[in-house]
Amino acid sequence: MVELRCEADIRCPAGKIFDVITDFGGQDRWLAKSSSFRGTTPTSAGPVTAGTTYREPGPFGVRNGTVTEVDRPAKITFHQPMTMKLRAGTIDVTVRYTLAPAAGSTHVTRVVTLGIPSSLRPLQPLLIRAFRNESRRTLLALKAYADGQAG
Repeated sequence: MVELRCEADIRCPAGKIFDVITDFGGQDRWLAKSSSFRGTTPTSAGPVTAGTTYREPGPFGVRNGTVTEVDRPAKITFHQPMTMKLRAGTIDVTVRYTLAPAAGSTHVTRVVTLGIPSSLRPLQPLLIRAFRNESRRTLLALKAYADGQAG
């Protein structure tokens, strides 16, 4: 397993940040599409709770995700195995956000854990770099948006 960690201090209450993260329908307000990320589509109705499902198609495969842990406003975990195109295998992806209130801000930690199948091991350095870049981009976009919402 590979663990990719990003951290940021965001000038916004943890509850507001948590609400931004879990608003799949409003995600396009703060997270632009990229070469790796094309958006999130909820596949279950209602508010985001443990068991909520969603889909994230991308150029190399599809992530069919499930929210596995919800502890508002401190923690949320997504398990989103990515089924690669051309039957290249499935990358086991878990994304966990931890939000810790601090003086005048919230410390946000985003940890992405990857299980890369042996069939994709030759591409592991490229995959890790792509996931690291996308994780960093996502956290910076969250910070920029939530910092702007703090007032």
